[in-house]
Amino acid sequence: MISKKMTDALNRQISLEGYASFLYLSMSAWCDDQGLEGCTSFMRRQSDEEREHMLRIFEYMSDVGAHALTPAIAQVPHTFESSQKMFEMVYAHEQKVSKSIYELMAIAKEENDFTTDNFLQWYITEQREEENLMRSILDKIKLIGDSPMTLYYIDKEINAINAAELKKEAAEGDA
Repeated sequence: MISKKMTDALNRQISLEGYASFLYLSMSAWCDDQGLEGCTSFMRRQSDEEREHMLRIFEYMSDVGAHALTPAIAQVPHTFESSQKMFEMVYAHEQKVSKSIYELMAIAKEENDFTTDNFLQWYITEQREEENLMRSILDKIKLIGDSPMTLYYIDKEINAINAAELKKEAAEGDA
């Protein structure tokens, strides 16, 4: 059994992961409206991944005898100024999630909760990868530019990144 403090913190993380899933789903709809097929697929996959992160915590809490709460999700934005601004928002959100994971880890260490500490290690690695991915996408967008003429190239780059991520996930699934 984990502490009430850790239970409350994990429930807040469930909410944060759920918000991310809905945010990225909303972004995929915006990308679809803009005709950005690669970005649409990428953001849908990101949405699914965030939902998996939420469910992983949900299941962990059940495993350790804690009560996971189904979160109420705040309304997410539905329009974005540009693809660059959208990815800047994603990067900022991923940094927020990382900070929250670090706070969870601090609680686990403070409470000598070795089980939760071990569970959170996966999230720490995952967040480093997510931040790196979003930073590299922003670097590419800044390099290409964000005008109507270059949106095609941005979408093509995001589509290539998405294909590489899918291939990596498939390889990890086979391992």
